[in-house]
Amino acid sequence: MNTIIQQKGNELWAIFEGRLDTAASAATEQDMQPLFNYGDGDIILDCSGLEYVSSSGLRLFLSLLKTTNPKGIHLYITGASEDLREIFDMTGFSSIFEFK
Repeated sequence: MNTIIQQKGNELWAIFEGRLDTAASAATEQDMQPLFNYGDGDIILDCSGLEYVSSSGLRLFLSLLKTTNPKGIHLYITGASEDLREIFDMTGFSSIFEFK
């Protein structure tokens, strides 16, 4: 699992590559720390390179959403494959997150 954090204008992007499963979630959470501390614009989670997300990965996304919402930061998911969208749909997360 690889996570790249990039500033693009007033947006902070997290680009995910690989499988966000239980084994990778602890390291990914560390890589995502700049997102939890961000306070100046939108956050975009680029999932175009994400092959799979487990419940541990979904928990990370939900935790980030709960941290950023009170700050008025919008969190968007982009590039989710049909398989990933299906996971979000099955878990009910597609009604919680905004997709671009």
